[in-house]
Amino acid sequence: MTRTLTAALAAVAALGLSACGEKKEASGTEAPPPAERATLMLDYLPNADHAGIYAARAAGDLRRAGVDLRLQTPSDPAAPLKLVAAGKVDFAISYEPEVLLARDKGLPVAAVGALVQKPLTSLMSVKGSGVKRVEDLRGKRVGTAGIPYQDAYLRTILREADIPSSDVETVNVGFNLVPAMLSKKVDATLGAFWNVEGVELDRRKRDPQVIRLEEVGVPEYDELVIVASTTTVRDRGKLVRRMLQGLARGHERLQDDPAVGVDALVDAEPDLERDVVEEQVRRTVPLFFPEDDQRPWGWQDPVAWERYGRWMLDNDLLDRPAEPTALTNEFLPGGGI
Repeated sequence: MTRTLTAALAAVAALGLSACGEKKEASGTEAPPPAERATLMLDYLPNADHAGIYAARAAGDLRRAGVDLRLQTPSDPAAPLKLVAAGKVDFAISYEPEVLLARDKGLPVAAVGALVQKPLTSLMSVKGSGVKRVEDLRGKRVGTAGIPYQDAYLRTILREADIPSSDVETVNVGFNLVPAMLSKKVDATLGAFWNVEGVELDRRKRDPQVIRLEEVGVPEYDELVIVASTTTVRDRGKLVRRMLQGLARGHERLQDDPAVGVDALVDAEPDLERDVVEEQVRRTVPLFFPEDDQRPWGWQDPVAWERYGRWMLDNDLLDRPAEPTALTNEFLPGGGI
């Protein structure tokens, strides 16, 4: 009963952050509103995780929603949330754990929609490593990127499998996760995305073995979310709603025809290999949408966020409990009060 009450309060509080957002959605028959320029900083270089965004922009869904969206790539992975908080960019793509960490440090940011609704980060190995399941990690070396919450993922996985941490050697390989596996510097890695690096290893005939985190003890979370400053949420609700409307239509378009997103990505980034992107997008498309088809695109589950935030607190990643207002579903298509 206590858990139910907590979840209900979390859901209500999450909505309360953005009550100023006007709920007015285009029917598709009236003239589009004047396009307002907005900037969105990606979390990384353009890839399959961004296919719906590129589809929405290329197909005109964003402009018809009244948004002239300019995309930027970060020079520093830590930059997007800081730039959003400082008002240097309007929106950013980030990660649920990064949003909670930023909030814990006092940055005024909030997630306004989920982009990828399941963990992509995985425990991964390649053919010949001897690692096919968690129990195989005894006496092995596991490479990580040195990210504290990902190190906590590994500790949680080992604890769930009743494997002492001392039985597994961890090696900080930075972001060279795939090279570390291929060179046999490590036997497995924790940090590679199963929909990106997993596909690349498949293409190289390296028979990747992927263990999904949510299946081995890590609480489920939204891998990627769309973030705005609390000032934008409070004062520019119309822009937030319009952008999410446009992105929702782009993702629905992608679901119907993945080639729309693949074409847009390859046009924007000619160095991408089309056949690789096609497979990456195919694997990713289902994760752009909530499992409950009664929920709108972009839905963030406040109960799941509260559960994940509690896990972060229990693992000494946060100094205080995560605030329910770290997210809001107020601006999603069909949302509002």
